[in-house]
Amino acid sequence: MATATGPLPHRAVIEHMVRQSVYARLGKPLPFAATAPSPLVVNVSARHCHLTPEAVEILFGKGAKLSVHKWLYMDGQFAAKETVTLIGPRSRVISNLRILGPCRNLNQVELAYTDSIALGFDIPLRQSGDIKGTPGCMLMGPAGFFEMPQGVIRAMRHVHMHPTDAEFHRVKAGDLMKLKIGGPCALTLDRMLVRVDPAFKLEVHIDTDEGNACDLQPHTPCELVQ
Repeated sequence: MATATGPLPHRAVIEHMVRQSVYARLGKPLPFAATAPSPLVVNVSARHCHLTPEAVEILFGKGAKLSVHKWLYMDGQFAAKETVTLIGPRSRVISNLRILGPCRNLNQVELAYTDSIALGFDIPLRQSGDIKGTPGCMLMGPAGFFEMPQGVIRAMRHVHMHPTDAEFHRVKAGDLMKLKIGGPCALTLDRMLVRVDPAFKLEVHIDTDEGNACDLQPHTPCELVQ
């Protein structure tokens, strides 16, 4: 259960610490994965949206603010209790579209390609925040409608890294890596965008199409490679 100020440590973090402790106690050399400064966490990012404070007030009423439904792995990020209905071309809709908080300085909807096909969208593959020239949509909340002139994308698969993680993996912001995913549906995802910031923890985001293709589970072995 998450606390009022944030989540408990992720399973991968606890396993990483225990593994390092056990090898140290046994006096054995650490395997390569255990020498990394941080454990690798791979999460499937389901369709969602990011909104400005102004958009939240239009959709949910004057003075409305996002409230925490579930804390995410990245510090300070959360899935909000609030959801909206997305109205796409030809009035096709997705209901209960989750908002991720806290609020941002732009409005953006992130869908998988299967979502966009169902809605009748032709959406581009973009880095988050790069929304110029992208399709728009209408969002509906309990207090009103909010029209987005642009901002509907499929987000590029990417890995968040703290500078110490980037140094360990010998990459920099903007580089591309590969993610090797094991298990019965093993595959390798190319062109994994590297994003580096002191506020980041080591975390890969793939969408539901990619997660379903490899049947990603909490125990599925994953490895970042150049």
